[in-house]
Amino acid sequence: MKQKDITTYTLIGKYKVLSKTIYNLKHNKHITTATLEKLCRILECTPNDIIEFTNEPQGKK
Repeated sequence: MKQKDITTYTLIGKYKVLSKTIYNLKHNKHITTATLEKLCRILECTPNDIIEFTNEPQGKK
């Protein structure tokens, strides 16, 4: 987002990304693949630029 000079306010106001989605991203919570695709289109990037897969245990469910 910094490279594209896009703020969270811009995502919410201009691109109609839900504030809950922003919260989820900032707190390593789940997002849908549709949301990931939307963010990639807005930021002109790939999913690897937004998310990172780690092989760490998630804890007990």
